Amino acid sequence: MLKNRQVGLVGTGNMGEALIHGLLHGHLCRPDQILCSDVRPERLKAIREKYGVKGTSHNTEVVKQSDIIILAVKPQIMKQVVDEIAKYLDLSKLIISIAAGVPLEAIESCAKKELKLIRVMPNICVSVREGVSAIAGGKHTQREDLMLAKTIFDSVGKSLFIEEYLLDAVTGLSGSGPAYIFLIIDALADAGVKVGLSRDDTLILASQTVLGAAKMLIETGEHPG
Repeated sequence: MLKNRQVGLVGTGNMGEALIHGLLHGHLCRPDQILCSDVRPERLKAIREKYGVKGTSHNTEVVKQSDIIILAVKPQIMKQVVDEIAKYLDLSKLIISIAAGVPLEAIESCAKKELKLIRVMPNICVSVREGVSAIAGGKHTQREDLMLAKTIFDSVGKSLFIEEYLLDAVTGLSGSGPAYIFLIIDALADAGVKVGLSRDDTLILASQTVLGAAKMLIETGEHPG
C-alpha cells in the first residue's frame, strides 16, 4: 500500500523511531522511502546508521519530499513546527499527527489552509510493536487515507478508528494505560519477593502473567469480569 510513496517523519523520538522500525520490519517501506528530521544531530545520525533511512536537519525538506508526513513532535512545539512547514503543506499530502491533546482544527488553523489531516493516539508499547493506536480522520480525509494510516500503525501493534472527540478518553485509557500496568506488575513482583522469590523471577512471573491474561482475552473474546 505504501509502494512508491515517500514517508516523512518530523521528529525521531521514541514514537518516531518505533514507527520507522515498524514500517521497515513489516516490509511496508524500503529505507530509501523514509526521510526523517530531528533538531539533534547525534540522534539523527544514530537513526540513519541504525535503519539506513534518509535524514535531514530541516523539517521543510521532509515536507517537500514526502507524500505522507508524520508529525511526531511534542505537543508544546507543534505550533512552532506547523508555522515552519505550513508553506509547503497542501491537500496533496497526508499529514498524520501523534501529538497528544492537539486537535486537528488547531493544526489547520495554524497552517491557515485546508489540509488532509489524521490524528492518532498511540501508546509507548509501539516501541516493541505491541502498541494500540486510535485513529481519527479530519474533514478532508478519504477512506484511502484512513486505511493508509491504519496500515502504518498496524505495523507497530493494533489500531482502530474512533471520532476525534473521544481521543482524550483514549489518552487516559490506552495512552496512559501502560503506566498503570507497570504498577500492577511491580506490586505483584514485590509480593513475590516478600514470600521468598527472587526479584528477577518475580518480574518474569508477573510480566508473563499479565501478558498471558491479555492474550487470553484478545483471543477468546471473553469478558474480563
